[in-house]
Amino acid sequence: MPRNIEEALDDPNWKLAVLEELDALRKNGTWEIVNLPHDKKQVGCKLVFTIKCNADGSVSRYNARLVAKGFTQTYGVDYQETFAPVANLNSIRIVLSLVANHNWPLHQLEIKKCFFEWGT
Repeated sequence: MPRNIEEALDDPNWKLAVLEELDALRKNGTWEIVNLPHDKKQVGCKLVFTIKCNADGSVSRYNARLVAKGFTQTYGVDYQETFAPVANLNSIRIVLSLVANHNWPLHQLEIKKCFFEWGT
């Protein structure tokens, strides 16, 4: 597993994963360059590297994800609210209960890149 971008770019598998992540971010217009106000600090980012494996343990793909260093922020100064687009454990239990009780088919899938568009 690479420890930094330099190590990742030396390996063709990791380099492809990094380029795919950056290309997906660019294509989906996930950011725009703006001038930082003088009284504000920027939030940095880093690449997180993971290896996705098949059920038999073989490598499915190399994955690079660009994440914000949110731990550098201060509540009430840099942000007011927190949002996490993840499923609540109770919601998952309810869905599984419905599936079991109604004998519905259940399928699983992995989405390689997912972007949410929030209304203003």
